[in-house]
Amino acid sequence: MKKQSTNRQYNFPDADLYLQCLERIKYANRDREQFEQYGYTLQRLKQFKAMCDKFGDLPDDEELLGDQMVTTEKKYAAAENLKSAIRSLMTRVAIKYNNRSGRYRKFGTAKMGDMTDAQLIFCGRRVVRVARQQLDFLAETGVNENVIRRVAEATRQFEKSVNIQQDKVADRDISVERRVEKGNKLYEELITLCNIGKDIWAEKDPVRYENYCIYESNNEQKKARKAKQENA
Repeated sequence: MKKQSTNRQYNFPDADLYLQCLERIKYANRDREQFEQYGYTLQRLKQFKAMCDKFGDLPDDEELLGDQMVTTEKKYAAAENLKSAIRSLMTRVAIKYNNRSGRYRKFGTAKMGDMTDAQLIFCGRRVVRVARQQLDFLAETGVNENVIRRVAEATRQFEKSVNIQQDKVADRDISVERRVEKGNKLYEELITLCNIGKDIWAEKDPVRYENYCIYESNNEQKKARKAKQENA
């Protein structure tokens, strides 16, 4: 059964979540005596800080996307190298056989520019296999083992680059899922801490109460600032 993707429980950037957590930990340390009365101990506060540190060390999506783009660019370069090797061989084949002949079409290189990655890999393998089968007939046009080996090596390098690129895509998906899961746990702990903080100061100190209020969007922050200005 396919695992359902985890949804983010907060609607602001991960960097903002990280900074909000550090800020509230600072306030909770200031109000440690009151927090102890709710069973929220110094040990738990230290564990929360450790969670923040680990979250801050996770690679963000821009970094992972950059890695993925690098491997994609390398894959494109490897594909062009393979196509060039195949075209070089097929130019020699065309000297011997008409491009409408069965011997030519056996190589299966028609519409090579429209092939998927998998189709291009199979095309490279087929060209190598068929060229070796017909090596005696093609030798006079300059087809030899070195020419064939160039296609074989280019096919191998392209297949390797495809696998690396697919691994990076998978790594990015896994990392994003892990980051969302850890972010949600961090957010849940932040909510718990802030609820305690607000309860502590609700009837005592409006400024300290405000220290524990979380605004989940820029719009909400603007509303809060406007309300404070109107009430000033």
